[in-house]
Amino acid sequence: MGRKGKMVEREIESRYLNETMTIKVYQPESFSSMYKYSICIMQDGDDYFQMGRIATLSDRLHESKEITNTVFAGIHYEDRYDRREKYHPSGEQNEAYTKFLIHEVVPLLDEMIPTYHMGQSRALMGDSLAGTLALMTAINYPNTFGKVVMQSPYVDGKVMETVKNAKDLHSIDIYHTIGEKETVVTTTDGDKADFLKPNRELHELLESKGSTYYYNEIESGEHTWKYWQKDMPRVLTTMFH
Repeated sequence: MGRKGKMVEREIESRYLNETMTIKVYQPESFSSMYKYSICIMQDGDDYFQMGRIATLSDRLHESKEITNTVFAGIHYEDRYDRREKYHPSGEQNEAYTKFLIHEVVPLLDEMIPTYHMGQSRALMGDSLAGTLALMTAINYPNTFGKVVMQSPYVDGKVMETVKNAKDLHSIDIYHTIGEKETVVTTTDGDKADFLKPNRELHELLESKGSTYYYNEIESGEHTWKYWQKDMPRVLTTMFH
C-alpha cells in the first residue's frame, strides 16, 4: 500500500560537521502552506521510518485526527561508530552535531514548513544514545526544543549532572520509556551495561524537577526495536495529541 503523505529529502553541507547530511522529511497528505505544523526531528531517522513505521503511523493518526498536524524529519548516521561520536554525551562530535541541529537543521525546517517558530512546536525523538542526545540538547536549548521523546536512553553521570543542574526543565514535555529486561545491554564498544537501574534513577530525578513528564516501564521490554515500535502509537498520541 502506498504512502498517503510525501517524503522530501534535503541535503545540508554542514559547516560544523564538515560533511553532507541528509534530512528526510515526511509531510502528511493534507500538508499545505495554509496550516501550521509541529516538527518532530528524529535521530536514527532511517530506523524510525523503517522499523518504527513512522510514515504509516503518521498517515493513520492524521487521518483519524489522533495527532495534530505534524511533520516528521529523520537524520541518520553513517555507522555505529559515527553514531557514537555524534550522539554520546562525551562523543568527539557531540558538540558539533548539536550545533548542526540548532543552527542548520532547525532553520532549514523552519524555511520548508509553516510552523509556529516556538520550542513547544519542536520535538526531538530518539532511541538509546539518540534519546540521550534528545534530552541533553533540549536541556541546553529549551527555547528551541520543547518536547523530548527518549526510548531506552543511555544514562551516565554526565547526563544525571546535566539534569540536576537544568534550570528550565519545567518548560519541556518529556516522554521516557525503559524496558524491564534492559539489565544487560551490549554497547557500541562491546561492553555490557545495565540500562534499567540508571533509567529508574533518571526517572526519579525528572519527576522531582516539575516538567510535564510521561514515564513507562515496558513489561518484559528489551533494548530492541520490537518493543520501541510497539510503543510508537502511544508516543505520538501522547506527545502530538
